[in-house]
Amino acid sequence: MRDPDYTLNRFEEEFAGRHLLHGVVSYWAERKPDAAAIISASSGQEITWRDFDRLTSLLAMELVRLGFRKGDFFATSLPFLAEHVLLEYACFKIGVIHAPLDLRLKPPEVIRCLNLLRAKGYAFPGVVRGIDFGELGRAVKAHCSSIETLVQFAVPDAAIEGAVSFATVMARAEKGKARVSPDAACSVNEDDGAQAIFTTGSTGAPKAALLSHRNITCQNMCLGAAFGFGEETRLLVNLPPSHVGGQAEALMTTLFWGGTAILIEAFDAARSLEAVGKCRANLLGQIPAMYQFEWRLSNWGSYDLSSLQFAIYGGQQVSEAFLEKLAAMAPRIGSGLGLTESAGFCTYTRPDAKAAEIAASIGEDMPAYPMSIRQPMREDGSAGDELPQGEIGEICFRGPQTFLVYVNDPAATAKTISTDGYLYTGDLGFRDERGLHFSGRAKWVIKPAGYQVFPADVENHFSAHEKVAACGVVGVEHAMLSEGIVAFVEKKPGVELTVRELREHGRKLTSYMRPLHYLTLEAGGMPLNRAVKTDYLQLRDMARNEVERLRAQRRWDR
Repeated sequence: MRDPDYTLNRFEEEFAGRHLLHGVVSYWAERKPDAAAIISASSGQEITWRDFDRLTSLLAMELVRLGFRKGDFFATSLPFLAEHVLLEYACFKIGVIHAPLDLRLKPPEVIRCLNLLRAKGYAFPGVVRGIDFGELGRAVKAHCSSIETLVQFAVPDAAIEGAVSFATVMARAEKGKARVSPDAACSVNEDDGAQAIFTTGSTGAPKAALLSHRNITCQNMCLGAAFGFGEETRLLVNLPPSHVGGQAEALMTTLFWGGTAILIEAFDAARSLEAVGKCRANLLGQIPAMYQFEWRLSNWGSYDLSSLQFAIYGGQQVSEAFLEKLAAMAPRIGSGLGLTESAGFCTYTRPDAKAAEIAASIGEDMPAYPMSIRQPMREDGSAGDELPQGEIGEICFRGPQTFLVYVNDPAATAKTISTDGYLYTGDLGFRDERGLHFSGRAKWVIKPAGYQVFPADVENHFSAHEKVAACGVVGVEHAMLSEGIVAFVEKKPGVELTVRELREHGRKLTSYMRPLHYLTLEAGGMPLNRAVKTDYLQLRDMARNEVERLRAQRRWDR
């Protein structure tokens, strides 16, 4: 199923001029200077490849004047503005590591991230959708001693005390253009850190995965080759800029292949669909929940999606009914396994795959970044033995996409990358002639009465019910069974769904896989984390609270 042509040798030879993220910009600025590299869907602003290269060079030199040097961290809490992209690519040109943070983080969470990175610079908004981020800037100034430069995306007179407005920074950069040297980026190496992406923290506190230029651009080659990116690609970038999907997958893969990135500052279902028609986007990549939000719009069928040629999803397993609805959006659909620690996608379904085929597996790897199913890491830190086809084990990868380290967390890094270079993803699965089959997160496996239950198997079963929009299951301590399964089932809009119906549907499962308790949620009620995936930490807390109530009624532990 994988494309045998996209090897590491091909990356080294044919794509040698695009191993650096900013090198990609220079590459296309030479070949198609007047073509649009970036379009803002809301304002219609276009940035050509020539201006992209010129403006980021000017901004890079201004950052040098401000004292930034290779290896420093510059963190941002910003929407997906064109100016945000210019700032991060200016960082890449001088070896400064860009760390995009989720805009929804509270001040203590932002401060934790900045102190973990020991960031030297921090950029934040003025007012976004009625929310004034000035207090966030003041909190950072008071509690992050490493920050030397605060940049606020606000008009100069509105910037908080101690911060400089981005407009001022850009104006200074323009005035200093005579100092720009074409050799400004010579010291940056493809193995240097480029971007630090924080994990979503589904199994603990978020960690900052440091990705190199090479990690990201190799992923760009593979993802683009798998799904047919090219110079005519017009991809709608509406995933969060703090997410590897928004950065390495959507934005950077589009730029790597010379396409046009259409930016939406933050996800909005209606604005996303409007932008597809207005900007003639032909490729869309989203998390399943984002598609669901769009399909729930009352006027969903009225949007012009005639330009859309390919719809891709990632991040979560879905039902065949979901895939059939996705196939109605675009002639081609696709998916794969994507991870922050592998700089994005690392398996890919075939570009001509139908819904049933995609439902059966999450695709294959590329020769440039091979996958293997292995036993757990050994105590000495080396990788466990490789398992034969059909056996469930740890999903591992080895090669150029594997992240460098978790910043300032060597213990977590050692648990994730073996001493012989295998990335342990934390996911379980098996491989056969159809590709990779996902079984679930290693830390979320439920063990009722000694059996091993993968949540995805139970979730997929209930998601196939005609009245069910989504399902999430977790295990809770049980006196007799060790763990009992609690199922959270989100109803489709406008339907009635009873626990009796769910129990009847559950009878088709093997007995030890059947939930002991069901909780129905209204449409849109499934808790989602900041990556717009099912929030299993919140589900686990909700399930424990529910079980305490059941225990008080003597309806659990029996």
